[in-house]
Parts: sequence; structure tokens; C-alpha cells
Amino acid sequence: MFDTAIAGSLPKPAWLAETQKLWPQWKAQGAELLQAKADATLLWIKAQEDAGLDVISDGEQARQHFVHGFVEHVEGIDFVNKVTMGIRNNRYDAQVPQVVAPLRLKGRVHAFEAQLARKHTKKKLKFTLPGPMTIVDTVADRFYGDKVKMAMAFAELLNQEALALQADGVDIIQFDEPAFNVYMAEAADWGVAALERAAQGLTCTTAVHICYGYGIEANVKWKETLGDQWRQYEQVFPALAKSRIDQVSLECFHSHVPPELMKLLEGKQVMVGVIDVASDVVETPEQVADTIGLALQYVAKDKLIACTNCGLAPMSREVAMAKLDALAQGAALARQRYGS
Repeated sequence: MFDTAIAGSLPKPAWLAETQKLWPQWKAQGAELLQAKADATLLWIKAQEDAGLDVISDGEQARQHFVHGFVEHVEGIDFVNKVTMGIRNNRYDAQVPQVVAPLRLKGRVHAFEAQLARKHTKKKLKFTLPGPMTIVDTVADRFYGDKVKMAMAFAELLNQEALALQADGVDIIQFDEPAFNVYMAEAADWGVAALERAAQGLTCTTAVHICYGYGIEANVKWKETLGDQWRQYEQVFPALAKSRIDQVSLECFHSHVPPELMKLLEGKQVMVGVIDVASDVVETPEQVADTIGLALQYVAKDKLIACTNCGLAPMSREVAMAKLDALAQGAALARQRYGS
């Protein structure tokens, strides 16, 4: 009851990459960089296990960015001639690569870190991939001329890697789709269909992480414009409830998402965000347990997973570790309170 997990990313150690940045530069190259990525992955596996989390992640230590960590392994994309493009409905500008030819995988994308993580933990292993709609929103199209067509092309490639990750022994494959609460009508219209194409044929647990983003300045300012109630999920949750995806995430703690929206996910496992990723203040176990108690008004006990609101990548290592401890301790307290 009340399994604990993180949404995906964790901070990179200072010896691996720049710290507290969303697009950090690596500190090494070649074989030295590969070893550093492996060391960082093992460090965070142990940190999660020491904290007492039930589901372990690689922390995305081998990826510079959650989207580009995948697309840099795709043929048909020009990374040399990047262009500036507004992403997430022009919430902020980013330097993005251009799709210039038919998309094909160069080979396996995440075999190294997935197999490493599987070898070093006996707990449930979750691995994250970017969702097709979010990828489309993070690259410049110079070839397909159609968002849906390009999304389905990316979905096919994601599916190839997801099936391979399943064969590597991954227990949960999560697709990250922050674009779902930016382009709500399109998400319900074709985004969920592209997501299901990416998950086609998987027999492991599947999840989708939708969020209001990391605690970076552009996201904080955007959230200030959304009013007292964030109801974006209301448009896409019904489509997700009908989908074959097993788990759906949402923010709860320090969020303006009306908690009753969780009722729209009836039948799904719900990853309830009980840890705020936009604040360095570390939650108390009591606050985590209280948030779980609030969610239990709308989610069945056996369907609730205690999670972080989003990834922890831009945070300091010390704060992130403290928040992992709070997550596990708060879930343990909630089991005492609500376990009967």
C-alpha cells in the first residue's frame, strides 16, 4: 500500500555535469564520461534504496535532457544546426534540433543505463521516456509538415525502445508528457492515441507523467497566470481513463490542481505528487501523510502511489536526498494512519 516512487530525474553530481541546471554540460568525454554516468546512476540507486523507496529509477543520470536524451539517438534529426523555438506554447525559448529526414533509431537508446540499473537493484525498476507529443513540441519540423504524422513516427521509435527496455527487465515504463496540459484539446484528440502507440505491445506496467514542469523561473511565472484553480487536466484525464495506460501522475502538494479531478481517473493507478519540486523546503513526514490522506478521498488505497510532483533534476543534491527521505517516511506514516 502507498508504494513510493519519483517522477523520474534526480540531480547530477558536480563531478558529472553542471549542477542545478535543466540543460547541464558534461564534465568529461568518451569513456570517462560513460564511467561517470554509471557511477552517478549507482549513487542514486543506493540513495533511493537507503531512503526506502519502493520503486527505483536510474535518475536519468546518463541523459543531458529528458527529451534530447532520446532524440539524439534518432536518424533524420540535425543536431548541428539548432534553431531557437518557443516550446510549451511559447512558455520559453529553447535551442532545438531540426527534423530533416525520415526518422529511424540508430540502435538501442538506453540499454547501458537500464541494464546497469536492473543489475544493481532487486526492487521494482522504473524507466522514463519522453512522450511523442512532448518530443514534437521540443524539435523543429522541417520534413513531415504534420504534427500528428511526426508524433506517430516518434511513437513507433519509442515503442521499439520500450519493448527493448521491457526485455532488459524494466518493470514500469513511464512516458513523460508535460505537453498534455499545454495543448489540452490536441492531447485528447491525438496525443493519447500517440501515447498508446508508443506503449503498444508492452506487458509491463505503463505510466504517463503529466506535470506543470520543473521549478524553473519560466514555469513559476507561467503558473502565476493560471489562477486559483489549475483545471487543465480536466480535458485530458477522461481520455487517459479510457486508455490502456496503467498509471497517471498529477501534482497535489502545493498545487492548485483541484484534488477532485483525481476522480476522473477511476480505475487507474494514480501517482499522487506529495513532494514539491519547486521549493527547497523539505516536506515533513506529516505533510506527506496529510497529502496522501487528502488524495484518499478520491483514489482507492490500492491505487495510490506516493510520488514527487515532477523531476528533481534542477535541485541541489542535498535537498533532493532529504526529499526522498521525507517521501518514504511520510508514506510509512500514512500506512500507519490509513492502513486499516
